[in-house]
Amino acid sequence: MAKARNGSGARPVAIELLESDHRHVEALLDQYESEKEGDDGTKRAIAMQICAELTAHAQLEEELFYPWLRENLDEEQMEMLEEAYVEHASAKDLIAQIEGASDIGPEYDAKVKVLGEYVKHHVQEEENEIFKEVRDMQDELDELGQEMHARKAELMEELGLMQEEEEGEEEEGMAAGASRGRARSRQGEQRGAR
Repeated sequence: MAKARNGSGARPVAIELLESDHRHVEALLDQYESEKEGDDGTKRAIAMQICAELTAHAQLEEELFYPWLRENLDEEQMEMLEEAYVEHASAKDLIAQIEGASDIGPEYDAKVKVLGEYVKHHVQEEENEIFKEVRDMQDELDELGQEMHARKAELMEELGLMQEEEEGEEEEGMAAGASRGRARSRQGEQRGAR
């Protein structure tokens, strides 16, 4: 396997994106756990957010990251990739059960808990085994990461989710736009007064 080094010491963009997704879903799972005794509406909203985030993440990996891995991993490392696909299938089955559930009770909580356990296991294997095998391919993973960012934005929009960083960027952009608008207005007023 050819390895390209960037030498910057930064994590590759693709891995950074996937790890960020992992942390976000883990935080949502913790939030669900803390609301376990809360009202059904709150629990359902958090569970639906978890399901949507995992759906987008799995699709992103299956469309872009896993095919890239298939091309760049050695034959002996393919078993890890095959396990990842099986883990996705199991998670998708639980996601469908959670999304289709009409009652929120102990069985619903158990499904969310088991989904969380699947996710933790999958994340651990992905980050400690798969990522380790390709981490040195910085340039390729940076390029793939750009493609993954664009596709993730599409998926999030399709699922009606807004990415947190986009929300922050939009707020910053609106504030910057308003600031530029005020500056132009003042400049126009100053020119008009002359």
